Parts: sequence; structure tokens; C-alpha cells
Amino acid sequence: MDAGLPIRAFFTTREGGVSAPPYDSLNLAVHVGDEPHAVATNRARVADAAGAPVTFLAAAHGIAVARVGAPGQSPPTADALVTSVAGVAVAAIAADCVPVLVHDDATGAVAAVHAGREGLFAGVIDAALAEMLDLRRAGAAHGRMRASIGPAICGLCYEVPADMRARVAGRHPAAFATTREGTAALDLPRAIEARLSELGVGEIVRVQECTAESPRLFSHRRDGVTGRFAGVAVCE
Repeated sequence: MDAGLPIRAFFTTREGGVSAPPYDSLNLAVHVGDEPHAVATNRARVADAAGAPVTFLAAAHGIAVARVGAPGQSPPTADALVTSVAGVAVAAIAADCVPVLVHDDATGAVAAVHAGREGLFAGVIDAALAEMLDLRRAGAAHGRMRASIGPAICGLCYEVPADMRARVAGRHPAAFATTREGTAALDLPRAIEARLSELGVGEIVRVQECTAESPRLFSHRRDGVTGRFAGVAVCE
């Protein structure tokens, strides 16, 4: 699905791959128990769609940011990948957490961010944008940042303990949510949208599809053992 950014950027679904159940079929994660050759084939198909080798992040559920300087470079463990090198594609994988793609008009830089509950709380969105701003040189200080928030579990489905909701919402009030049953929940996509706006991102696109509700998306909360989809951005 198109990410709505002025570059080549998209979110994959679980369709179009070769992995067998319960990873069927376009699983892009190497750490979930899927056959390695199937994941390699799936990643190659995503690279074909991107038109460039893709560097997939290995999430740590924190705020580490890594720069990618060459096509296909293997990154360290990090929750955000940033590049300003043309021809480099970066990807954030997820299966309920929020993949976020960012593009900076001023430099052409792109970022792929994995924003889970703990990463959001600790400041992964802030860290990724700070790294992108650091790439701006004197003469390229102005420009618009645009972001696309990918599919993720919604506030009606992401039930959490009440004390956890209070903790996260204490820092990100927009995360406060309630399930259909009236229990405590978190709305991470809404909180990320609010934080991006607070940080001055000029245009924000948000995919409204919920991973727990949509059969065409992977959801760890719904299925337990499952694959991962990705948000992919290509620096042009």
C-alpha cells in the first residue's frame, strides 16, 4: 500500500510471498521461526518493488538510531534507520507496533522507524527526527518534513493494564484509549501523529487499517506466532 510520500515509499501486507503458515506469506522477519530461504525470497521481492536493496532494521524497542550509508548495508540493532544516500532503501518491520516513514524535503533524507509502546515512551520519534535534522547542512536548513504512519493495532484493540495506560498517557496524552469493552487501552498511532505534529512535521499521512482487525496484515496480538510486514522508504 502506498505511503503517500513524494518518494518511493510503501507498506507491505502479508500477501505476495512464499512463506508457509503461520507466516503466510510475505513474512519479512528473520527472528520469528520462519524458514530462512523463504524470508530471503520475500525480502528480495520487496527489494524488487523498491527498486533498490533494502536494509531492514532489527528492532530493540528503544530509541537507538542508525545511519545507513550504502545500499544493502547491514545495520546494528536499532529502532530507526536514517539515510541521505540516494539509492538506499530502509525498512521498519512490525506486526502491531507502528512503522513510521519520514521524508525531509531539505536534504532528501528518509527514515524508517519502529515505534512500539516502550520506544514511543522513551522518545524514538524524537530521536529519529533529531538525526534527520542533523543531516541538514548550512544552506539546507529549511524544508518540510513529511511522515507516514503505517498500519498498527488500534486503540480499540490494544488492551493494556490501567497502570500501563496511565504511565504512557502521562507522557503522551493522545495515547489514552478505551477498548470496545470499556477496558484500558493505548492508541499508539494517534499518539505518534500528535508527537510528529508537536515536533513540527508539516504533513502527516496515516493509514487507518488496524493490524488486529485486518486479515491481510500480520498481528502478534491476534495470532501469537506470525510474520512481520514492513514500511519501506527509498532515498532518491
